[in-house]
Amino acid sequence: MTTTTQLIRARRFLPLFVTQLLGAFNDNLFKNAMVLFVVYGVYNSEAAEARFSALASGIFVIPFFLLSALAGQMADMRDKSRIIRIVKLCEIFIMLVGGAGLALAWKGIALHTTAIPLMLLALFAMGIHSTFFGPIKYAILPQHLREGEVLSGTGLVEAGTYIAVLAGTIVAGWIRVDIAAVTVVVIAAIGYLAGRQVPPAPPLGKLEPIDYHVVRSSINLVRTTMQDRRVFLAICAISFFWAIGTVLFVQFPPLTKNILNASKEVASLFLVIFSVGVAIGSVAINALLKGTVSARWSPLSVIGMGVFLVAFQEVCSIWPPHDGPEALMNVAVFVVQPLAVPLLLTLLGIAVCGGMFVVPLYAFLTTFVDKSQTARTIAANNIVNSGAMVVGAMATGLMSLLGLPVVLQLVVVAISCGASAWLGFLLYRAERAALPA
Repeated sequence: MTTTTQLIRARRFLPLFVTQLLGAFNDNLFKNAMVLFVVYGVYNSEAAEARFSALASGIFVIPFFLLSALAGQMADMRDKSRIIRIVKLCEIFIMLVGGAGLALAWKGIALHTTAIPLMLLALFAMGIHSTFFGPIKYAILPQHLREGEVLSGTGLVEAGTYIAVLAGTIVAGWIRVDIAAVTVVVIAAIGYLAGRQVPPAPPLGKLEPIDYHVVRSSINLVRTTMQDRRVFLAICAISFFWAIGTVLFVQFPPLTKNILNASKEVASLFLVIFSVGVAIGSVAINALLKGTVSARWSPLSVIGMGVFLVAFQEVCSIWPPHDGPEALMNVAVFVVQPLAVPLLLTLLGIAVCGGMFVVPLYAFLTTFVDKSQTARTIAANNIVNSGAMVVGAMATGLMSLLGLPVVLQLVVVAISCGASAWLGFLLYRAERAALPA
């Protein structure tokens, strides 16, 4: 029986896996249902659509920037399974608010004064939810899994997350907004029940007082964590990856509508393929490394991501105008276009390389620090990551404001992959230098 099969069947892993799977599904169902409805049903301007998509992404990640230090401290100083139960209970109430916003938007009631603000409020609250759950889902793995299982468990968590992103994205693109309003509440309730089955994970090491001053604790946490050069480089590399990913996810809906002349179902298909690709990359890198935590493949992976990005941009730039009877192509019409297969394959290549790049880095963070510090290490990573994601969202908004076409913005993202590759190389070199002679 393989390590992966053993983990999937084990109570020390399965309830956590299901809980994070449902949480990621709900995040993406709600967020994509909201963004796709606004992009396709409210605005009719590429710049306005890109700005709203960037605003939604920024609102979601702000709590990571503000509260990750507190979340990391609590995860290391309290029973992680108890925090999971509290967080998942809060998700039910958050989705009641978000579902109300979706329902009002579907009916066209107080769209700008109530419906959209309610949806954005719920999105912000889901950011808080994910801020407190994020450190736990990685930090609990070294506590419940054996040393040779951590990379496999991390790969499964990443693959499961993107499978959930895939499912949530598909559902958001194909069901009505009123049905999405009910579904997000139901999934939140199921996630709470799954979270109650996670085995206890009491704090390890000496208990320390929690610093509730979010600014001071954030600065101290990042400063302390970054003192280890390998951890510093891993966090910086992951942050570049998420900044790049933020720009891509912000651009997918307006690019699909305005450049490719395709419907929201096609935009959903793009996000689906991206999620499948990251899941494939997450599993593939585990096989290549044979369970060993290493940044060996990270530089090459992110260079591959940049190459596929350039290819994707080139296909978009020569995409022919749509002359059919419908204003926007549906999936059936889109996939038979001459350039559809090259476009989708380059997108898949971007995502596979991205998964291969980022999974070992997360495993690196959870295995190269003391187990009593893992949640705070992940929290420090989340603070820096969220800052990078906010910068990515702001950069997207600024490029749109300056009139830079969406297709050319992809070139900027491709160039940025070079910085990630350099950081990955420095990390691998530091990793080799730390090995015993």
